[in-house]
Amino acid sequence: MTPVLLLAAEKESAQVTDWAARVGWVVGLALFVALVYWLMREGWKWRGTLQGDLPELPVTPDDPGPAKLSTSGRYHGSTTAGQWLDRIVAHGLGTRSRAELTLTDAGLDVVRPGAQDFFVPAAALREARLDKGIAGKVLTEGGLLIVTWEHGDRLIDSGFRSDHAAEHHEWVQKLNSMIETNTREGAER
Repeated sequence: MTPVLLLAAEKESAQVTDWAARVGWVVGLALFVALVYWLMREGWKWRGTLQGDLPELPVTPDDPGPAKLSTSGRYHGSTTAGQWLDRIVAHGLGTRSRAELTLTDAGLDVVRPGAQDFFVPAAALREARLDKGIAGKVLTEGGLLIVTWEHGDRLIDSGFRSDHAAEHHEWVQKLNSMIETNTREGAER
């Protein structure tokens, strides 16, 4: 026999799969992913505990008056004013959701299906502006309506994105006009 044929006859095919090692890696990876999700959940709960001093959110009054503006879109969350990455999670303010915004003389009503609704009284409104980001959401310049309001002893920025982004400018104008009027009336008293 030729040496080439002898070598070919002596070779054994390599083992295709080591099932025990593969199952071990899959189980290890699944446990690692579960640990990461558990740690994220605990971090979220811990942040909510740290923000436990935040008072309960105001509810819509029985008769808020006629709507000045109304829109639907997305609520992207709330942060400490001026600190766009410091998300507030207490009382469901960190939960993203669909939202229906209604501005009345009494204030801003935020209705969120699947999350806790809240109301921002007109006296608590501080500023409205267009921005590009809030914790967890970054858009093009001016793509996000940010409403700054006071709750307890905190200033809060809440981010909204209307289904029709062209409405944002009207919202900023109307909100800032309302805030200016309320400030002027409060100073005259």
